[in-house]
Amino acid sequence: MNEIQGVRPIEILMVEDNPGDVRLTQEALKDAKILNTLRVVEDGAAALDYLHRRGDYANAPRPDLILLDLNLPKKNGREVLEDIKGDENLKLIPVVILTTSHAEEDVVRAYSLHANCYITKPVDFTQFTKIVRTIEDFWLSIVTLPPR
Repeated sequence: MNEIQGVRPIEILMVEDNPGDVRLTQEALKDAKILNTLRVVEDGAAALDYLHRRGDYANAPRPDLILLDLNLPKKNGREVLEDIKGDENLKLIPVVILTTSHAEEDVVRAYSLHANCYITKPVDFTQFTKIVRTIEDFWLSIVTLPPR
């Protein structure tokens, strides 16, 4: 999406290796009330390259919000979260864990690494869309995000 009348779009980075979940998220955000740009990387190593603007991502925009899966190839979501929250330049970016894991230890570990919230993905299409729209309503409409 492009900038309209001086309003810059909210930059969302989705770190997700499941193309179906990416597609559902894109569809749910398509009719968003808030102008947004969804960028997707498929593994944890690419996420860190994107966030640190390395290699192919040297000109990547800084995200305003990160949607992070825990179960990723190359580097898992916990490692990515730890890197983000341990970096002075990245730690203020809100990170929403969006994963299939219901495991209590994953929830506790994510919050101990300073995740901003933890959401378990529903398997049902309608519920998944509802979750993404709820994330959009809260994080893009209600919350004041930190400046880039």
